[in-house]
Amino acid sequence: MRRPRSIRVTFQEEWPGAARRGLLDVDPRVRTLCRVLVSYPEVRHILPDRVSVDPVASEATLESMSRFLSRQRWLVRAVEIE
Repeated sequence: MRRPRSIRVTFQEEWPGAARRGLLDVDPRVRTLCRVLVSYPEVRHILPDRVSVDPVASEATLESMSRFLSRQRWLVRAVEIE
């Protein structure tokens, strides 16, 4: 059995909730971002600094999610697939 994979997110330092709440922030933009992420069937759960993904998720899906997160420059500084 393979281990679940994850996408780790590093936030912009200017974002006020990044240190504490990250992807679980109550800001409407962050909540919308999370709704988009959970629309992927491969997403298992979301933590403040990472998105846990099913181990059978394809590389293309992981890259697509990573690109989507990377485009959120108002919140995200860097994205790393683990």
